[in-house]
Amino acid sequence: MKKGLLLVVVMLATIAVKAQDIYVGGSLNLWRNSTGNTTSFKIAPEIGYNFNETWALGAELDYSHNYVTGQTANSVFVAPYIRWSYCETGAVRLFLDGTAAIGFVKIKDGDTTKAGQLGLRPGIAVKLNDHFSFIAKYGFLGYRRNVNTLGDSFGLELTSEDLSIGFHYAF
Repeated sequence: MKKGLLLVVVMLATIAVKAQDIYVGGSLNLWRNSTGNTTSFKIAPEIGYNFNETWALGAELDYSHNYVTGQTANSVFVAPYIRWSYCETGAVRLFLDGTAAIGFVKIKDGDTTKAGQLGLRPGIAVKLNDHFSFIAKYGFLGYRRNVNTLGDSFGLELTSEDLSIGFHYAF
C-alpha cells in the first residue's frame, strides 16, 4: 500500500514539473440563418502536449448539431493529431496538424453512420501572454468519409465550415 501511494506521488510530481508543456483549449461555433431555416453549433474541447517548440501531440473531441429545413444531424468525433510548428516570429506561430478523426453521424429518424477523415489542417497561433493563445485553423487537405457529404471524398477544401477559431491555455 505504501509503495503504491509513493508511486502515485512520484508520478503526480513528475506531471506537475512538466505541466508547462500541457495545454487545453477548444473552440465553439454557432450559426443561425433564419432565411434558410438552418441552425448549427459545434463544441470542440482540446488537450495536447508540447514535446518541444516544434512538435506537439493532441486530441479534440468534437460534437456538432446541424438543423437544415427540418432535417437534423448530430455527430461526435475523436480527432487525435500531431502538430508541426514550422515558423515562429515573436508572438505568431504557424503550424500544420496531421489529423486522423473517427466518429459517428446520426440523422434524425435515420441510421447512425460511421465517419472519418485523414489529412492536414494549417493553422496559426497568436500568443497573448504566457498562458493564453488565440488559435485559428482553416482548410483541410486529405480524405473524408461521410463528413459534410455522404460517401468518400478527397481533395482540398477551403470553406467556412473548415474555419475553427479557439484558444489554448498552457499550464
